Amino acid sequence: QVQLVESGGGLVQAGGSLRLSCAASGRTFSNYATAWFRQTPGKEREFVASINWSGLNTYYANSVKERFTISRDNAKNTMYLQMTSLKPEDTAVYYCAARLGYYSASRMISEYDYWGQGTQVTVSS
Repeated sequence: QVQLVESGGGLVQAGGSLRLSCAASGRTFSNYATAWFRQTPGKEREFVASINWSGLNTYYANSVKERFTISRDNAKNTMYLQMTSLKPEDTAVYYCAARLGYYSASRMISEYDYWGQGTQVTVSS
């Protein structure tokens, strides 16, 4: 089992920055890939970024490429999402997810087994 806890969300003005954290426990963190997804009311959860076990391979949604950076610190069992140049359309609940048993990252929501409770990010115009 894996437990995931997000933090770092909040209210920020357009153009601002936030850093989200996802603290993991339960299984050896360096043994699986992780990702960030987001969801707004009435819409399906969508892929934001993913990272493989070592942190060397990353993937991004086109909508956040060049603005968001995903990273992880295996020694601290923590994944991060640095968000810059935030836009109102980035407003959503952000979830971290774990792909237990797989070292490689994926963009597919169906391939992630464990989820955090989410953290709200609100970007005002």
